[in-house]
Amino acid sequence: MIDHQIKLEIKTAKKLWPALVQTLESEKLEFLIKEYSLSVKRGDVQFLNNRWYITHTGLVGLAHRKRCAGVHTEAVPEFCEPTASRWTFKAVVYTSRTCKGFVGYGDADPTNVSPLVHGAEMRVAETRAVNRALRKAYGIGICSVEELASSSGSTGPARESKKLPPQSANGNYGGPKVRDRLCQIIRQHQLDPTLVKAYATDFCGAKTLREATREQVENFVTHLADWAEKDRNSLLSQLNSYGTAKEGVA
Repeated sequence: MIDHQIKLEIKTAKKLWPALVQTLESEKLEFLIKEYSLSVKRGDVQFLNNRWYITHTGLVGLAHRKRCAGVHTEAVPEFCEPTASRWTFKAVVYTSRTCKGFVGYGDADPTNVSPLVHGAEMRVAETRAVNRALRKAYGIGICSVEELASSSGSTGPARESKKLPPQSANGNYGGPKVRDRLCQIIRQHQLDPTLVKAYATDFCGAKTLREATREQVENFVTHLADWAEKDRNSLLSQLNSYGTAKEGVA
C-alpha cells in the first residue's frame, strides 16, 4: 500500500477515534496496514481501550488475499451444552493444499457474549474459533474484536435487550431483527441515531448501511453494544466527533 493511502487510513482512524491522537498507536496501525494490507475504512481493525483489535471482516479479507485454501469447523461435543447455550468449536485453516492446518478453538455462552446476541452463541463460538485459527495461520499478534468477552456477565440489573430474539442467519440491514437490535441500543443508551448511522457506515466501509453486508452490520451492533456498556462516555465522544455528520446516510 502506497504512503498516500496509508496517510488517508491513519487520518480516517484519527477521525473515528480522537483518543488515538494522544497515543503512540498510530505507528502500530501503520505497521498493520503495511504488513497485512488492513484497512480502517473497510472495518478491518478497531481501536478499543487504547488498543488495536482486528475484526472478523479483516481476517477473512486477509485470508482471501493470501489465497487461503480452506477452513473447516466443527463443534467439540464434550465441551458443548446446547440446553445451556454453551458451545465450543474447533476451526482448522489450510493456507495451501499441502498445509497440515492451523487449529483454533472458540467458546461462547450467555456469560461471555453481548445480550444482543443471546441465542446466537453457537455462531459466536464458531466465529471465535475461525478468528483464532486465522490469526495463527497468518501471524496476527493482536486479538480479534469477536474474541472479546462481553461485560454483560457482570452483576447488575437485567437489561431489556436480553429479551431480544436470536439473530437470523440471512438478510442484510433491512432485516427487522438486526434493525430492531440497533434501534434498541440507541434507545437504551440515548444515542443520536444520525451519528450512530454515520459511525456504522464508516465501520462497515460502505456508502450507506443498506449497502453493508448483514455480517458487517451484526459486527457493528455487537461492537456498539459492548462499547456502550463498558464506557458510554467514550462512545459519546466518538459519536460526537462526527459533528453534524453525513447527511444522506441511510
